[in-house]
Amino acid sequence: MDGDYLERYRSLFDQFDVVAAFWVNIQLTLAAGLIALVLGTALAVMRISPAPSLRWAGSTYVTLVRNTPLTVIIVFCVLGLWGQLGITFSDDFNRNFFWLAVLGLAVYHAAFVCEALRSGVNTVPVGQAEAARAIGLGFVASARLVILPQAFRGAVAPLGNVLIALVKNSTVAAAGSVAEASGLMAEMIEFRPDVILAIFFTFAFGFVLLVVPIGLATTSLSRRWTVAR
Repeated sequence: MDGDYLERYRSLFDQFDVVAAFWVNIQLTLAAGLIALVLGTALAVMRISPAPSLRWAGSTYVTLVRNTPLTVIIVFCVLGLWGQLGITFSDDFNRNFFWLAVLGLAVYHAAFVCEALRSGVNTVPVGQAEAARAIGLGFVASARLVILPQAFRGAVAPLGNVLIALVKNSTVAAAGSVAEASGLMAEMIEFRPDVILAIFFTFAFGFVLLVVPIGLATTSLSRRWTVAR
């Protein structure tokens, strides 16, 4: 790589704000991840509920959402909720698109959070739930105090995989007109094709920096919190 190429590559960072674009992806991931965790936990409780109607509703949600492309969900949030129904989350035009994308990402990944937690529930011995019922706890109390705390410990690795998928899927927010990393990469390639390989490797490396620590952290936590049977 000659000096001229390096100089042209360095000039990219004067022309484009790469760090700010990745910061948008991080914000999307954090906001959507928190909402998806809450919604996914509620769905997981529904899926293990003794009430057939709740189990059916939770199962239907997971089946429908997991088999719907994320791009379709994001576009529906923008064109359907905002464009047709007039639902807004912010008076700021760009911020409104951001929160619509967060909603789409959260709704989609909540289905995967639900299944990750359900896999964690399967690691909880049946005797734990039976003991909770024996001391007079109802289903909600048993789930909150006995089942879910152990299920979260058993689901650390699957939840980490969901978070990694969310980081990568945050690029789909570009379909909702959110200015994030993949959109900036496309713009940079369009206007600076002379350094196209450097642009590609920059963004690839950026996502590696975001994803690898999550994988290492969840693997470490999973090993530390594993309950010996």
